[in-house]
Amino acid sequence: MKIGYFAPPAPARTGVADYAAALLPYLRRFSPVEPGARHADIRLYHLGNNQLHREIYREALERPGVGVLHDAVLQHFFLGSLDEAAYVEEFVYNYGEWHRGLALEMWRRRAGSGLGARYFACPMLKRVAERSLALVVHNPAAARMVREHAPAARVFEIPHLYEPSPAPGAREIFAFRARLGIAPGDFVFGLFGYLRETKRVIPVLRAFEAVRRTVPGCILLIAGEFVSRDLARAAEPLLRRPGVVRVPYLKAADFRLAIASVDLCLNPRYPAAGETSGITVRAMGAGKPVIVTAGEENARWPEDACLRADPGPAEGAALCDHMILGLRFPGVARAAGRCAAAYIAREHAPERVAERYWKALCECRC
Repeated sequence: MKIGYFAPPAPARTGVADYAAALLPYLRRFSPVEPGARHADIRLYHLGNNQLHREIYREALERPGVGVLHDAVLQHFFLGSLDEAAYVEEFVYNYGEWHRGLALEMWRRRAGSGLGARYFACPMLKRVAERSLALVVHNPAAARMVREHAPAARVFEIPHLYEPSPAPGAREIFAFRARLGIAPGDFVFGLFGYLRETKRVIPVLRAFEAVRRTVPGCILLIAGEFVSRDLARAAEPLLRRPGVVRVPYLKAADFRLAIASVDLCLNPRYPAAGETSGITVRAMGAGKPVIVTAGEENARWPEDACLRADPGPAEGAALCDHMILGLRFPGVARAAGRCAAAYIAREHAPERVAERYWKALCECRC
C-alpha cells in the first residue's frame, strides 16, 4: 500500500513540519511513503492553522484521505486564507444560517482573534471532518471538537510523537548558559516557541517578576519569535526587567541545549486550540518538569508528570505557586521530570506512534 504524504516541508518554521519529518522514516518501515504523491492508495494530510497548510487543506478536500489535526481549531486558518464573503459562508456551513450575523461580526473584529475566546469556541471543522476518511487527533479535546462538528466522523486518537535525541553533556550546557550570561548555580525557567497571546507571555512575565521578588537570583529564558506585533510591544517593558534573558528563534541543536539548560519549563496555553504542544512533549521527554494549563488537552498525562495551572483569574497565582515550588523544592520538580520522561518514552515512542498510524491507514483503506 502506497501512502501519499502531505505536510509543510522541513525546514519550514513550524512544529508540524518537524513532526511530519520525524514521523516519515518510522512510517516507511511499514509501507512505501511518497511526499506529495499524485497517485497513492491512501493519503495522509498534516493540517494546521497557519497558511503553510493552505494547499494541503485544499488537497485534503479534493482527494479525501486521513487528516492529522495538529490544531483542532481551524478558525484562524480561515481568517487568514478567506475573504469576508467566503469566511461568512464557511462559518454558516459549520454553524447554520442563523449565525450569519455573528460570522460578519467576528470577521470585522478579527484583529482581536488571537485571544478572543469566542474564536476558539468555533473551530470550524465540519467540512474537513465530513470529507475525510478519518481524522487523527492527539488528545481528547480535539476528538470531542471533531465529533461536535461531525458526529459520524471517524476519529483516531494517537499520541503526539516524541523522537529522543542524545542529551547534551554537562560541558555543552555550561557553555550554552555562559553564552547567555547565566551562572552555573542559577535556577532557570524557560518559555519556548512562537510567542503569541495564547502562550500567556504577559502572565508568565508578571508571575516571574513576583517570584523573583520572593526568591532573588532566578532566571527566565524566553526563546522564540513573536507572532503578534501587539504582544511584542506589550511585553517589551517586562522583557527588560532583571533576570529575563531573551533569545530569538533557536535552531534544532540550540533548542535541545536550551531545554537541557533550564530547570523548569513554562508552557501554559489559553484559550486552548485542541492542540498537544510539541514543545511540552519534547521538554517532558527530556526529563524536565513543565507547567501546563489544566484542561482536556493535557488530560492523558499522569498527575505526577507535570504541574497544572487552572486558567482564568487564578492563573497568575497558580503560576507563582508552581514556580516557587520548583525553586524551594527542586527535588519535587526533578521527580516530576523523571515521571514525565518515563511516560513520554513509553506512550509517545516513534515506533509505537507510527504503528498506530499504520493501523489507522489500513482500517481506512479497507
